[in-house]
Amino acid sequence: MTAEKEAEEVRATPRAGSARRALVGRLSWGLADQAASSLSNFVVGVYVARSLGVTAFGVFSLAWVTYGVVLNVSRGLATDPLVVRFSAVPQAAWRGAVARSTGTALGVGVIIGAVCLAVGLALGGRVGTAFACLGVVMPGLLLQDAWRFSFFAAGAGRKAFVNDLVWGAALVPAMVVADRVGGVGAFVVAWGASAAVAASYGVVQSGIRPRPGRARAWLREQRDLGYRYLVENVSLSGASQLRAYGLGVIVGVGAVGAVRGAELLLGPFLAVLMGLSLVTVPEAARVLRGAPHRLGRFCLLLGGGQAGAALLWGGALLLMPDRVGELVLGHVWESASPLVVPVTLAVAGAGLGTGAAAGLRALGAARRSLRCQLFASLCYVTGGLGGAAAGGTVGSAWGVAAATLSGSAVWWLHLRSALREHHRNHEIHEARTS
Repeated sequence: MTAEKEAEEVRATPRAGSARRALVGRLSWGLADQAASSLSNFVVGVYVARSLGVTAFGVFSLAWVTYGVVLNVSRGLATDPLVVRFSAVPQAAWRGAVARSTGTALGVGVIIGAVCLAVGLALGGRVGTAFACLGVVMPGLLLQDAWRFSFFAAGAGRKAFVNDLVWGAALVPAMVVADRVGGVGAFVVAWGASAAVAASYGVVQSGIRPRPGRARAWLREQRDLGYRYLVENVSLSGASQLRAYGLGVIVGVGAVGAVRGAELLLGPFLAVLMGLSLVTVPEAARVLRGAPHRLGRFCLLLGGGQAGAALLWGGALLLMPDRVGELVLGHVWESASPLVVPVTLAVAGAGLGTGAAAGLRALGAARRSLRCQLFASLCYVTGGLGGAAAGGTVGSAWGVAAATLSGSAVWWLHLRSALREHHRNHEIHEARTS
């Protein structure tokens, strides 16, 4: 080995160590942020379940699922392209992109919120009240989520964590007031209004004002990714919504509350899965730029780690005494406890698949990820509703578990093909430039 090569390796070692420390730091803030997010979601779900009972909690869950659909519309159009194309970029480029991206998220919230408000007023009753209130708070909910994506794209996970803490702090008095007022609508308003407080604080943290007037320009700039991600995300959350509505029709609204109760017990992992791209897609993009041959291993460790953790958590839930479950979920526990095993398997399968999904997003393989998500969503709806028709609430849960594991296998097959294609194109490019 020459002296020059020895010196180069000596210089590279500190740089490699520094890069690893930076990666660990970003992932640590990501885990902290997801812990804060999952805790607040869990507390909201438990508080509402204990306060309202299984039927009213089912109504609240329908509003929650609808929010999930709209959230994924916003992410597909606004923040998914942001984390793919504006992670680890110069500050000026990031600030301009964030102003347009958060403006797009705010615009989506205003438009779809108005639709929810109109539908809720037309429906009336408890369901209509829940949807009308959801429409009012939708802009704040979407803007708060957009700030989280923006901070992680810049590698500033600490700011996302603080923003979620602000939401949690505002949520506590809001829930107390909602409990005194009573009704599903009061809890929806409390949940959304506290998110609006955190969304406003995001403007202070970043020093950036969302620009809804530039939303059209953002959509034009990102149309090659944004519209595919929109279809992909909506198929995911739309499948969940169709399953919830269908389960309510086939079995009853109480069944929706039972499924949501079982999911709450696995809340830490479901919250991580919902916001996973906050951390994993920017990190996968960094791995691809720095060491593309390590992307497959990174995705496997990511997906396998989540699946294993979900199985361990589900196993612990099986050992939990009934009195503890009743303490957490109240009367919902009796209906939710038989669903713990299938819901755990579904979460483990989803965790495994998110590793491959992060890799496909980092590669910009929007066509492949869209195909995977459409297949997985079709399986989810078919398994969930077919299982409900055959075996009620428990049958629906097992149908979703089988569908999720099948979808995960398809995600990994497509990632393997995409990695081979990327390596082949890289070799061709090097051969032409050498």
